[in-house]
Amino acid sequence: MTFEFSGSIWFWRGPAPWYFISVPTEQSAEIKAASRFVTYGWGMIPVQAQIGDTAWRTSLFYKDEHYVIPIRANVRKAEGLEEGEEVTVQMTLG
Repeated sequence: MTFEFSGSIWFWRGPAPWYFISVPTEQSAEIKAASRFVTYGWGMIPVQAQIGDTAWRTSLFYKDEHYVIPIRANVRKAEGLEEGEEVTVQMTLG
């Protein structure tokens, strides 16, 4: 399954701070329906993601009725991204 969506980058200020983009409700519902076929445990779903010219492998996880995708520092740096910026993400499950 392949998805494309836009969202704002947000910062989670937890014990291990990270930047994320929330997957929109409609796509999150589709992913949740397919999750049992692609999860490797704990609800984590592996994806191949791309923003701009930068591609990387990561895993989605479920938070507050949406899946969220972590945006690594090297991706943010390569694409010049900052918190609050709206970006388009392409991703493929698996």
